[in-house]
Amino acid sequence: MFFSARAILVGLALASGLPSPAWASQATGPDPDEVRFGVSFGGISFTGFVVEYRWEHRSVELNIGTWSFKDLSVSIVGKQYFGPGDFRPFSGIGLWAVFAPHTGADERAGVAVLARAPVGVEWNVDADHHVGAALNLNRALWLRRKDPLDDYPPSRRIVPLPGFYYSWRNR
Repeated sequence: MFFSARAILVGLALASGLPSPAWASQATGPDPDEVRFGVSFGGISFTGFVVEYRWEHRSVELNIGTWSFKDLSVSIVGKQYFGPGDFRPFSGIGLWAVFAPHTGADERAGVAVLARAPVGVEWNVDADHHVGAALNLNRALWLRRKDPLDDYPPSRRIVPLPGFYYSWRNR
């Protein structure tokens, strides 16, 4: 419990408007505002579509994906990028929800809400194309299982899920 609370607080501090470390602002100038589109593999879904709005060294990312094409995975994350250059580490904090419709008469729709903290690095391949990798640290907050008789609480452990993405800036 102590580790997860600390990780969430650190992520919130990085994604919030608190002053960034001195080395985070040593770029030649602020990054321009931009909207990027992309695809993701792994992490919060088998495959997904990503939209990211970036300003300066921060961004808000929306990821919509699926694990088995019979469910829906939606995540929104605030991210903080660090340092100048083509390789930029980042960390973030946000929420992730997974919806699984019922498939049988004895089932109900399953829903899970999780806290998500991605930590990774992004490579600017050229001005408009980016490739990234992240380790998504996830912890269940609320869970409604498909089986109505299964009321076992969600696990309190942090589950790491690696993921990759490719994104491009639409000019």
